[in-house]
Amino acid sequence: MITIIPAIDIIGGKCVRLTRGEFRTKKIYNQNPLELAKVYQEAGIRRLHMVDLDGARQKQIVNWQVLEKIARCTSLDIDFGGGIQSVHDIELAFNCGAKQVVVGSIAVKNKEMVQNWMEQYGREKLILGADVKDGKIAIHAWKDQTEYELFSFLEEYYCLGFQQVICTDISRDGVLEGPSFALYESIKNHIPDLGVIASGGVGKVKDIARLEQSNIDGVIIGKALYEGKIKLEELKPFLC
Repeated sequence: MITIIPAIDIIGGKCVRLTRGEFRTKKIYNQNPLELAKVYQEAGIRRLHMVDLDGARQKQIVNWQVLEKIARCTSLDIDFGGGIQSVHDIELAFNCGAKQVVVGSIAVKNKEMVQNWMEQYGREKLILGADVKDGKIAIHAWKDQTEYELFSFLEEYYCLGFQQVICTDISRDGVLEGPSFALYESIKNHIPDLGVIASGGVGKVKDIARLEQSNIDGVIIGKALYEGKIKLEELKPFLC
């Protein structure tokens, strides 16, 4: 069964959403991330995807206090990303209660450091972040597009032992027009044993059902929940 993972993206300690990664499109949806996390937990959600957007831009964790508060006051398994660029950052994330951390930009820039983290923390504690635009990886809150081809990136880190990837099609993020089904299916066909978590574009429950039918392992939902396009009660069949 597909894993439902609501997203909480943080700027200035508040829950926001962007459209296609553009910070000028920022919209604040909730002033209190902990309040929202508790709502998700009460609905039967077990896992949360938290992104420190300030951290992604500043290349170091900024909103660690929000992570710490949610981890302390809920039982949600939090995967945390945004600004993890150094040993200090990853230690801070785990010390503040992250169950797993997402490594994206640093995986492009410093493979050796990521390998060291895998050895130190265990491969199950790290998730590969693959933010993709026109088939290539983008980093630093999607500001910088690299020449790194998506499938080369995935293959390289799968061979290192990564078990999961969160793949975001930047062109679909925040527009509620449906995920890149073909993209996720092609990843799954290419590397069947890699856990694929789809991110970006989910706008209705039928999108989730279609991803599940394609054997996609997880789905991140953000704006659709904030704007009521998907109701929490509609997710119950996927939370058994």
